[in-house]
Amino acid sequence: MMVANGMRICAVIPVYNHETAVGDVVGGLLSAGLDCLLVNDGSNAVCTQVLDGLAAAHGGAVRALHRVANGGKGAAVVDGLREAGRLGYTHVLQVDADGQHALADIPVFLEAAARSPDSLVCGQPAFDSSMPRARRYGRYLTHVWVWINTLSFDIPDSMCGFRVYPLRPVLAMLDDERVGLRMDFDIEVLVRLHWRGVRMLWLPTRVTYPSDGISHFRVFLDNFLITRVHTRLFFGMVRRLPRLLTTRKKHA
Repeated sequence: MMVANGMRICAVIPVYNHETAVGDVVGGLLSAGLDCLLVNDGSNAVCTQVLDGLAAAHGGAVRALHRVANGGKGAAVVDGLREAGRLGYTHVLQVDADGQHALADIPVFLEAAARSPDSLVCGQPAFDSSMPRARRYGRYLTHVWVWINTLSFDIPDSMCGFRVYPLRPVLAMLDDERVGLRMDFDIEVLVRLHWRGVRMLWLPTRVTYPSDGISHFRVFLDNFLITRVHTRLFFGMVRRLPRLLTTRKKHA
């Protein structure tokens, strides 16, 4: 999809056994005028068949990229970002396959990206009562660590996977850095891009947990990985402390 300023945007959707909800998500994205890249992260045979069916039904507007084994949400998104770059897209809308994101907000996100093509446009979620209380508390703890690791309040929410990436700085960061490849990805990529001075725009968006009743957040493993990424980022922040303090002083 051509938006403005020579921008070409597609949607990247990481998929792991979301055969029930993904069709509606793809329909919403196509209605918004976006090509779709479905990244199958080692899903079961039923889901794989659904994804291939969607690609066949919509021709070049929908592509299915298959990973042999499940590597995690981050691994699927990274593969999608790289494939989008290879196909000549300049920007990617990341959206989850389970229907939790408000696709009606897509035009607002695309307009913001068109106005500021070098910026990362991020969703700042408003949750309804479907959000588990434990996830709400854990999310706030992550916010605190992100504020520490960026020495700022510039990132009000690092876990919402509804965002528009400018591919050039994101792919450059992925070439230079090792990032977490599961649920820790969304957090780490924002912090590292913030360190690199990538501007971020925040737009309110409604989030519902999830439409197909399937959540792949594993409480113990993913919380461990998120804790580990916060620790790694903290020591990364310490190494960058003089430069970060100088940057904060310039913008004060």
